[in-house]
Amino acid sequence: MTKNLTTINQFIDKSIGEWKSIRSTHTLAFQEFENSTSKIYIKHINPKNKKVVEIFKNYKLNLNLENIAISIKWQVISDWDDDDISEGDETILIFLPKDENSGIVLRNKGYTESVISSSNYFVDEQNNLHIKTVYKSTVSEEKISFLSTHIRSRFSTIRNQETKSVLQTSHTSEIRNLASLKD
Repeated sequence: MTKNLTTINQFIDKSIGEWKSIRSTHTLAFQEFENSTSKIYIKHINPKNKKVVEIFKNYKLNLNLENIAISIKWQVISDWDDDDISEGDETILIFLPKDENSGIVLRNKGYTESVISSSNYFVDEQNNLHIKTVYKSTVSEEKISFLSTHIRSRFSTIRNQETKSVLQTSHTSEIRNLASLKD
C-alpha cells in the first residue's frame, strides 16, 4: 500500500469533536426528500467501557483492548417535523483493523436497520473512509471525506439487497465547531 495513505487511527483522530451537519436525504421509491440539521459529537471511548464490552459479548468475541472505540451522539432537527422537535441518539462503533487501512466495524445498532451490525471499511488512496454494511434486506454504503481540516462530506447509498435497486441516497456536509476545540 502507498505510504501516504491515512491510517484508520489518523482518520478517526481527525474526526473527533463536535460537528454541525447539514443533510439532504432522497428517498427514491417515494420521490421524497428530507433536509435536516444536526449536532454530532464524536469521541473516543475506553475499550473497557461497559457499552463496548456488551458489543463484544453480542458478537461472542473476546474483548481486545487494541481496537478503536468511538461514540457518535447526535441531535437532529428535520424539515419533516412540523413542530421542530429534535431527536437524538447514540451509536458505538468499534474498529477492528485488519491492517492500517481496512478492517471491520462492529456497531451496537445499524445505520439503515436498527439492529447490531458489522461493516467492512477501508481508507482509499484519496484518504476517504468507505463503510459497507450488509443487513437482512438492505446494503448501506457510505463514503466520508475530509474536504479540509474542519469540513467533512458524507455520501451514502442504501440498496435493496435482493434487487440491488437504489432506495435512498444522502449527502451530508459537516462543519467542525471550532469553539469546542478550546474546551
